[in-house]
Amino acid sequence: MSGYFGCYFGYSGRALWVDLGAGSGCGARHLPLSEDVLRRFVGGVGLGTYLLYGLSQAAEPGEGRGEGSALAGPLAPASPLIFATSPFVGTSLTTSTKYAVLARSPLTGFIGDSLSGGSVAIALKRAGWDALALVGRAPELSYLVVDGEAVALRPAGHLRGLSAREAEAAIQRELGDEGFRVAAIGVAGEHLVRYATIAGEGRHAGRGGLGAVLGSKGLKAMAVRGTRRIPVADPEGLQRAAAELARRSLGPATGKWRQIGTTANLLTFHRLGVLPGPNFRASGLADPEPLSGESLLQERLARRSACAACTIGCERVFRTRSGPRAEGRLEYETLFAFGPLCGVEDPDAVIRAAALCDDLGLDTLSTGATIAWTLESAERGLLTPADADGLDLRFGNAEAVLGLIPRIARREGLGDLLAEGSREAARRLGGGSEAWAMHVKGLELPGYDPRGLKTLALGLATAARGACHNRSGAYEADFSAQVDRFRADASRGPIAAASEDAAAVLDSLILCKFLRRCFADLYAEAADLYRLVAGFDVSAGDLRLVGERVVNLKKLYNVRAGWTRADDTLPPRLLEEPLGSGVGAGVRLTAAELDLMLDAYYAARGWTPEGLIPEAKLRSLELPTGPSGTRPDGSPPRCCR
Repeated sequence: MSGYFGCYFGYSGRALWVDLGAGSGCGARHLPLSEDVLRRFVGGVGLGTYLLYGLSQAAEPGEGRGEGSALAGPLAPASPLIFATSPFVGTSLTTSTKYAVLARSPLTGFIGDSLSGGSVAIALKRAGWDALALVGRAPELSYLVVDGEAVALRPAGHLRGLSAREAEAAIQRELGDEGFRVAAIGVAGEHLVRYATIAGEGRHAGRGGLGAVLGSKGLKAMAVRGTRRIPVADPEGLQRAAAELARRSLGPATGKWRQIGTTANLLTFHRLGVLPGPNFRASGLADPEPLSGESLLQERLARRSACAACTIGCERVFRTRSGPRAEGRLEYETLFAFGPLCGVEDPDAVIRAAALCDDLGLDTLSTGATIAWTLESAERGLLTPADADGLDLRFGNAEAVLGLIPRIARREGLGDLLAEGSREAARRLGGGSEAWAMHVKGLELPGYDPRGLKTLALGLATAARGACHNRSGAYEADFSAQVDRFRADASRGPIAAASEDAAAVLDSLILCKFLRRCFADLYAEAADLYRLVAGFDVSAGDLRLVGERVVNLKKLYNVRAGWTRADDTLPPRLLEEPLGSGVGAGVRLTAAELDLMLDAYYAARGWTPEGLIPEAKLRSLELPTGPSGTRPDGSPPRCCR
């Protein structure tokens, strides 16, 4: 079973723990990761959740975000930031070159987890670490260098104000080796915008504000280099399996993403009546063609791109046709957030907005949704042009949208309020504006109208990180013949729970969600791949249990952060107003319907009617039942040396 330096195939069997407050030498220690831990949490989001739960500290007096929190505040020095790889990173498996980032989200106050593609994942793995945990705060703006076993802080004051891409290039020049892979924050992370991103090679860990957490620790970036081999248990068997998975990834299951990219969703959702219009008040667009993925591909495509080691290549970079030249990456959520959600119909304006967010280090979805809340607040008389330095705050005004983005990133004027996210901005502004802040648990909604997708409605309400379609594939049932998407019933509970478990497995192995349809039996085939890499004798049932365990540990973390059943809900607008137009015009989603589905979901999970996890359930999943703050293995970090 032993792989390199006496540990495991596909793993190093250890995580690096760094106290940034210890100065230039860092308080570098290592955390051993036993075979039992690796089997139970695998890697990626699973391993990251295990480490986040175990390393999180109790709140100091006055800290925390939300009543009843037992955890240190998201931006407190004691609050850990975790980077985690998976056993598949560095292998020949398609879409596996990603890393997970986890922390207590400064946007929601609950668990924040995000995935990003890029070579940082391989560098961290080859440096000999399955994960990196950062605590403390550097004494000045710095960047962290992890060069195999060597760990150091370097001053980064000269990098202040640079984009992540600019900082990445500057650090590689300083270190004299492009072999260093860099993850960095932009201006938004420096200003602790609560939805700032962490980026490397142009790819962002976007949701939940983890860039603000990195900024709060006094870090502009981290640079990682490694040269170790990453052996696998059965190289020949894995090569055959990887070739077969790559072949499937080029088949009909991923055709739409390979040909058009995720922007293909816009026309489909418009046709189905679930494309949200301005701040979810209406559905669809008068003329969706100019913003459609098909039109963008034909008229504005600059180039195609892909994550490292990906055969699908869903990413598209588009170029403006008029006005100042700009290039921006557009996925469906970005297209939705700056287009229909803000009432903007000009594709060039949407491309510019996307490019600005990438440059400044902002999550496009939270940015667009917070701006949409702003435009409605202005429409209702709560904000004026004077509040926004003369910007004409109205839906459809691209100039206002583009003008607000840099103000948010730098916390200038009205941007200081908007940098808090729609939930907190509404709380501070008042005037009833909480009613049109479109978020769940503080995380702004994606571009699916849950009034016409009842299973998704449940998935959005229960997701641990807030309104998220990536941590639950519940919408797939709505888009199939499995259910009537306009009707709520108790069957949605088990469906939503099962989809969350499957997503947790993919996020722990770290395989792209676009591969899910390439498996005839996800758990059985993924278990085969895991055996070929790690050499562990695992079954389909074992992996299914991993998914359930990870979802439950996320929930346990949220309970420590102050979660109650009242947090598993949807914005008032979605529970009070019907769909405005399209196929499902007039369809409603009521609070009673959501409660019915919540009861069924909690029952399917084996939780109490209040949504809490019974101790017997925790024991059956081998999860902590002891006092809050205890590390999962009960032991402190051990020094590397």
